This record gives sequence, structure tokens and C-alpha cells, in this order.
Amino acid sequence: MTYVYLKTQSYTGTNLSQNTIPLNVVSAGISVSKTIPAFPIPLSGVATGESITTAFDLGMATKSVNLSGFILDAEITKTFGGGDNPTTTETHTFTAQEIAQMIASGVDSTGFAKKQAFSELVVLIPSNVRSDYETNGTCSISGRFNKTDCLDSSLAGGAGTWTPSAESILVPLTFGSRGDRNEKDNEGVPLPLTDFPDTSTDVGLTGFIRSFSFNLEAESTDVSFSLDFEVATVIP
Repeated sequence: MTYVYLKTQSYTGTNLSQNTIPLNVVSAGISVSKTIPAFPIPLSGVATGESITTAFDLGMATKSVNLSGFILDAEITKTFGGGDNPTTTETHTFTAQEIAQMIASGVDSTGFAKKQAFSELVVLIPSNVRSDYETNGTCSISGRFNKTDCLDSSLAGGAGTWTPSAESILVPLTFGSRGDRNEKDNEGVPLPLTDFPDTSTDVGLTGFIRSFSFNLEAESTDVSFSLDFEVATVIP
């Protein structure tokens, strides 16, 4: 898998080659662990002949991603100066060992170090169905990435023409669901936290790297690594 990226805090826009570090991933393990308080009911088996446990679904879960793979020499572009409006762009080819050190340094930093710390993991996966539950396609009006928006006459430029396509597209792995609020998979959800992605440059998984380890081995030009990423809202 070569469609895996780490984004630094300073990443903006839609250019996946800027302020990102590409990873060559052999295996990606996704884990969702739900937290549900459960309480056995005393004496419930006396009358029913069967014990009863009551559980309260309070909407709590821990989401994490484990990556393992290797790092190769790669060209990395970073922007510097000007705060949110950078004035300088630097592009260099770094060795695999330098990139591993760069990631380790970013994990060791804090959210205040925007050029170092990582705030987002992008794992691109193939998708056949857009966020509005329509199959893939293209719109005659640029900037509209699903059929619903394409045919919306209330938007600037009026309604467009949607041309269906059987080809899959790449979108970031997400825990969001398809549909607007109280629609489609989000029926009963008034305030969806995450929109389902329609393009490869949409937001991936935001959070922090809990652990990162790598091996420096003799007679090897690449660097093997293991990374644990936890989905969270990070402050700062």
C-alpha cells in the first residue's frame, strides 16, 4: 500500500505532496473498541430462569489504526514562514533513515510545533459509492463531487449533468457515514461529526501517534517501522 500519508499540523489545501510524509505500508490494522457499562441484575434469574445483564450505550468508543511497513528514500516538500500563509517552499530528497528520524521527532513534539507534529493520518481506500449513496461519476460543473450536488439548481452555476462511471475512486478511510444529517445512514443523527469523503484530498483520520518504532539494520537501504495512531480531537 503506497496510498498512506502522515500530515503535519501545518498542512493546508489539497496538495498531498506538501507538508506530508508518504509511507509504504504492508499491513494496516483498524480497531474499534466500544465502551459500554454493563451491570448484571441481581435475582433476575429467580423468576425468569435466566440471568439478565443491562447495558448502557453511551456512545463511547476508542478508535485506532496500527501500521507496519517500510520507509524508502523519498522527496518531501515543506512550507515555512508566514504562519498560516507560508512564504518559502523547500523540496529535498531525504534518506529513509532521515524520514524515520523526522517522524520520531514529530511524535516527540507537541501540537504547538506545527511543522513537526502530526495531526492526521490518510489511508486511501477504493470506493464505488459517493457520500449521497449514488454510484461514482463525474459532474459537468467542476467542484461538485456527488450526484446530489451536481444536480442542485440552487447552487451557483445551476444544475449540472452527472455522468455515471463504473470505476472506483480513492477516498480516505473514515469513521463517518454517508448522508446529510438525519438522512441515509445518518438517519437519527442530527449533528454528524464527519462527512463521508468524495475525493482523495478530503480529511482523513485526525488524532495523534501513540507510538512509533523503527529498526536501523545493516546492509538495508529501507527502514522497517510500526506505528500506532489513535483517533481523537487533540488540544492544542
